[in-house]
Amino acid sequence: MTARILIVEDEMLVALEMEAILEDSGHCPVGIAPDLESAQGFFDDQLDLALVDLNLRDGLTGPEIGRLLGERGVPVVFVTANPRQLGDKVVGAIGVITKPTDHATLLAAVEYALGRLEGREVEAPPALQLFA
Repeated sequence: MTARILIVEDEMLVALEMEAILEDSGHCPVGIAPDLESAQGFFDDQLDLALVDLNLRDGLTGPEIGRLLGERGVPVVFVTANPRQLGDKVVGAIGVITKPTDHATLLAAVEYALGRLEGREVEAPPALQLFA
C-alpha cells in the first residue's frame, strides 16, 4: 500500500529525513507541518496516516493535532523525545515511538499502522509503545 502520510514536526532536518525515508519506501508524504495551524491546512486532504511530534513550534500542540486527526478517522503515530508528556490516550492514536529513532524503527511503526488500517493481523514492532 502506498500511503499518504502527513509529517507533523517542527525540527526541519528531522522532518526532511522522515520525508525521505517515507519516499524511499514508496509512500507519499503529503507535507510537513511545524505547528497546529499548518497541520490544520492538511485536515481536508486524503490522509492514511500522520506522524506527529508532541512539542511543536507553537508549544505542546501535538496531542491536540492527534486528537483532531483521530476524530477525522486518520490514525496517528506519535514520534517524540518526551513520550511521558502524552498523558491520556488520544482518539485515533495507535502508539508512540521515541526520538531519536532510526529508519527501520520508523518504517516498522508505519507498516504496523498501515497493516492495522487494512485489517491485517500484524505484530507490533518492539519500539512502538501501543495504546490499549
